[in-house]
Amino acid sequence: MKICVTTASGVEAVTKREIFKVLGLADLSAINGRIVFDGGWREISLLNLKLRTANRVEIILGEFKAETFDELFEGITEIPFEEYIDKNGKIDVSAKSVLSKLFALSATQSIAKKAICQRLTKYYKIAEMPEDGDRFKIEVAINKDFVTLSLDTSGEGLHRRGYRGLVGEAPLKETLAAALIDLSVWNPSKPLADLFCGSGTIPIEAARIAANIPSGFDRDFDFLHWKCADKSIFDDIKEDARGEINNDSEPFICGFDIDEKQLKLARRHAELAGVAKLIHFQRADVKDFSSKKAYGVIISNPPYGERLSSRKEIETLYRNYGKAFSALDNWSAYTITPVDDFERLFGRKADRKRKLYNGKIECFYYSMLGAKPPKPKMQL
Repeated sequence: MKICVTTASGVEAVTKREIFKVLGLADLSAINGRIVFDGGWREISLLNLKLRTANRVEIILGEFKAETFDELFEGITEIPFEEYIDKNGKIDVSAKSVLSKLFALSATQSIAKKAICQRLTKYYKIAEMPEDGDRFKIEVAINKDFVTLSLDTSGEGLHRRGYRGLVGEAPLKETLAAALIDLSVWNPSKPLADLFCGSGTIPIEAARIAANIPSGFDRDFDFLHWKCADKSIFDDIKEDARGEINNDSEPFICGFDIDEKQLKLARRHAELAGVAKLIHFQRADVKDFSSKKAYGVIISNPPYGERLSSRKEIETLYRNYGKAFSALDNWSAYTITPVDDFERLFGRKADRKRKLYNGKIECFYYSMLGAKPPKPKMQL
């Protein structure tokens, strides 16, 4: 099978490193946030269970060129959907188009589903698909008249870890939080603080990394319900992963926020994520933050929208943030924000900044690096 892992813009390099860690595959290329390689159900199981920064894991069903709806219909009917979709499968078709002659998405969806159903009813020798079974999400992506049909094995996006059921769409997705951590110098031996933790996503993702809890350990995936997939492969992999969880992990991870309601959510989310004992949450104003710990790391997504009503509040908050950081010896700070004069307000030029997207909001991820810890001396 041809597998496609999708990821957000700016995060491709992080996701490729993860794929190498999980599967040992190197020299992969990412085109428009899509990383494609060959694999089977074992690879699909591992990727869904363990990737922290990817959006979805898909199977590419077919590719062809189409400039008319007739060509689209004919091309789709040539794809062997019966190898994947059950007789009573519920078919959910989505579409997107970029720089293509076929740009009417509703018509593309309708024609694609009609073609898929025609192929399947002919194969199963039935009048129509009942669609009262398990879900099969198929995407029709058209780019410069080149059509790619993909079957989503994940179901819900991989940012749905299973511990954020108390709120709607998170301001910071779990996948992006994991990417921010990966792009920092933090590791479980260093203190980590999120000074604007909100409902706790960054500290929770860090704690799960420290405890080696797979990102998909507490959730379901669509492919586990398909007859074509071997669920025992996933069950064996998950059981192996269970044995690798570090229940003795003792990281120093803190989450601070001035809003007690947000902290209440953060504590509950940490409980649901199985890491409540690994994180210290506390109500505090950023201007009061200090630490005696050396070589710590701050990773934060400070407020800039609904939680701050004016430009003056933004300026005050970011200046206080910079002052608190300047008093920390040897700490590093990583901040994602769309505020374009962040460096000026913070009071320091970033050592590096990277463009990332928080949802549809264009942001920069600013890295302010502290001194490196001294290397341990060799002893005879």
